[in-house]
Amino acid sequence: MQTATAVSQCAHCGEPCAKGEQFCCHGCKMVYELLNEHGLCAYYTLNARPGTAQRVPVRQHKFAFLDEAPIHRQLIQYEDEQQAHVTFYIPNIHCSSCLWLLENLHKVNPGVQQVNVNFSKKEARVIFMPQQTTLRKVVETLAGIGYEPYISLQDLQKKKPPVNRRILYQLGVAGFCFANIMLLSFPEYFSGENHMDGTMGLVFRYLNLALSLPVFFFSAQPFYASAWKGLKHGFLNIDVPIVLAIVVTFVRSVTDVLTGAGAGYFDSMTGIVLFMLTGRVLQDKTYKGLSFDRDYTSYFPIAVTVIKEQQEVPVQLPDVKTGDTLLIHHQELVPADGILVKGKALIDYSFVTGESAPVTRQMGEIIYAGGRQLEGNMEILTIKEVAQSYLTSLWNRDEMQHKEQQASFIHLLGRNFTWIVLFIAAVTTIYWGIYDTSKIWPAVTSILIVACPCALLLAASFTNGHTLRILSRHRLYLRNAQAIETLAATTHIVFDKTGTLTGKAQSATTWHGRALTVEEQLAIGAVSGQSQHPASRAVMAVCSKPANAEVLRFTEDTGQGLQGWARQMHIQLGSAAYTGAKEGIGSQVHVNINGDYAGYFLLSHTYREGINEMLHALPYPLTLLSGDHDGDAPLLRNMMGQQADLRFRQQPHQKLDHIIALQQQGKQVLMIGDGLNDAGALKQSNTGISLTENSNNFIPASDGIMEASQLRRLPAFIRFCQSGKRVILISFAISVLYNITGLFFAVQGKLSPLTAAILMPASSISIVLLTWALSEWAGNRLLGDDSHHRP
Repeated sequence: MQTATAVSQCAHCGEPCAKGEQFCCHGCKMVYELLNEHGLCAYYTLNARPGTAQRVPVRQHKFAFLDEAPIHRQLIQYEDEQQAHVTFYIPNIHCSSCLWLLENLHKVNPGVQQVNVNFSKKEARVIFMPQQTTLRKVVETLAGIGYEPYISLQDLQKKKPPVNRRILYQLGVAGFCFANIMLLSFPEYFSGENHMDGTMGLVFRYLNLALSLPVFFFSAQPFYASAWKGLKHGFLNIDVPIVLAIVVTFVRSVTDVLTGAGAGYFDSMTGIVLFMLTGRVLQDKTYKGLSFDRDYTSYFPIAVTVIKEQQEVPVQLPDVKTGDTLLIHHQELVPADGILVKGKALIDYSFVTGESAPVTRQMGEIIYAGGRQLEGNMEILTIKEVAQSYLTSLWNRDEMQHKEQQASFIHLLGRNFTWIVLFIAAVTTIYWGIYDTSKIWPAVTSILIVACPCALLLAASFTNGHTLRILSRHRLYLRNAQAIETLAATTHIVFDKTGTLTGKAQSATTWHGRALTVEEQLAIGAVSGQSQHPASRAVMAVCSKPANAEVLRFTEDTGQGLQGWARQMHIQLGSAAYTGAKEGIGSQVHVNINGDYAGYFLLSHTYREGINEMLHALPYPLTLLSGDHDGDAPLLRNMMGQQADLRFRQQPHQKLDHIIALQQQGKQVLMIGDGLNDAGALKQSNTGISLTENSNNFIPASDGIMEASQLRRLPAFIRFCQSGKRVILISFAISVLYNITGLFFAVQGKLSPLTAAILMPASSISIVLLTWALSEWAGNRLLGDDSHHRP
């Protein structure tokens, strides 16, 4: 059984707290008092859950490294005598109240001038006055109200991707020239023969020729480069017929103007370039928000405390050398491999190995980078530099650096389309070469204009772009359009367990044993409350820690158990060996009361909401690759089915090897994980998706990022990606009808410039509207209305 305690809601964050208590923790109380002191309590009227509590008080000198000039210069984006600009990633931003509080930061710290919050990226751009405050004080202010910025080593090394302004200029030139050519062509369209002054008509034609030159020589360059690259590698890509259409149309038009034979097809040529560039730019801009190629630097802090001559000195991580003594505080990450020389070590390696149970290390034992210290402060003597640690070696394995990219079905379809167009042009040339050579040039030109795969490329670009936007509204962020195709082609799904199927911070604790009295529960809660071990905190949450929790003669044997006197009872908690109990299955905390065995608390991870239904809805073979123990094997077997392959205590290289083995069997593998131990498997998989919690900034390199709460919608996401391919094929089929209609006239050499000018943009615009409507309909049908989602 599980004993429950009456609860009420915290006045700050809305989390449950003990009956009669106004706040769930000291941090919430401090934040409330801080807001009240500065007249910001209107904050609590804006949302039912107005803020996220700061549950751990800010350690003194925690941000001392921000006073270091080199770090300060690298973090600050702009600075003069009047103001300085800096942008922080703040993972605790989650509602309108957060925005309101951050934007009123100047009321808490007068040195802050302005705060602009980007909700979707969870970033805050802070402008402060260097004469009144410092970067360190700004960060301490944010941390003090529960919004501590996540500052990693990557922040010092990151480089903003260059903005491709050239393609924007090319698009602008194409748009300007196309609009003016269309304007100058209208008189010729509608005047007919001998209805427009000859001199004026000649002037308009030469103006069109002049306007077409920058489009042909500048705006169309991306297509020339792509077509040439494909031809060099022996691949006839879809840009080849586009280039043929552009070149032949331009040459034909120039010839017509110079010989006085007609106005040419400058409008069609510039229209092809404009529409194709538009599709390419929109697709490139659809997704710019997140970085998928992260390395260990995004997980590491900027600086660490080094003990030098009995003094604590903040040192940038790259400057840590072998032989330095590092002071690792409670809940801090171990940044380099080292030997424990002082203090107790209880290390959480779940992010590196997947094993949820923390491990103990004794004096003289090696502690590997990537673990998190859970038991107070400790000192380690570094034996390897940061760049040579075990954690970085996981990233630097050759298998993780490359993943073969599959050819998109668009390119395969386009290649066949290109051969068909060339075949039709060749047959037409042969036919008119026999019967009327004067019609070869007009017929071939018209064929290349009409059969230009504009509609196909626009259908693909706009469908994929809109699909990415719809998925992002539901908090699945895919790397690019190729990820849509690979996700849709999935034939086998592999899951991690800890932090993926289970929540990172949630656990279920149940009592198995004789009935406990209220006094015994309170005594157990008092003794367990003396420890920071996760298992002890879980027990305390069930039994409740009394307000007057006086514990006498408390002792703790790290990694084994603890004991003490509370409420005139001797309480002993710990492992089976520590308490003399029988060893069981799973994570158990055994309890002795006054020397008598009372039972045990079973600690198990809470599986995410909707996981059972999601697993049953997936029509694919399933595999579990977990670094954790097999205590939940029966439950997982029931959820994932009897045919599922369950593998526990898997090391990172074993996960990677299993993915490779599945791919060698011809499987299209989708891997979903969250930790560094999943990084190799995620990168090797055909599609790798990293799960992220609201408070977790670091995710391994992957093809996509999914908010953890959306994992239950995985079957719908896959079906929606599959619908995108169908939308493109439907749009392509309709564009073929346009082409057949146009080709009927083109092969006869009867396609006039007016017909070409109308048919090409009409087909392109209608295809764009069709793809948008079908994608939106599929999104609403499969994913539902997203109006209730966060902005």
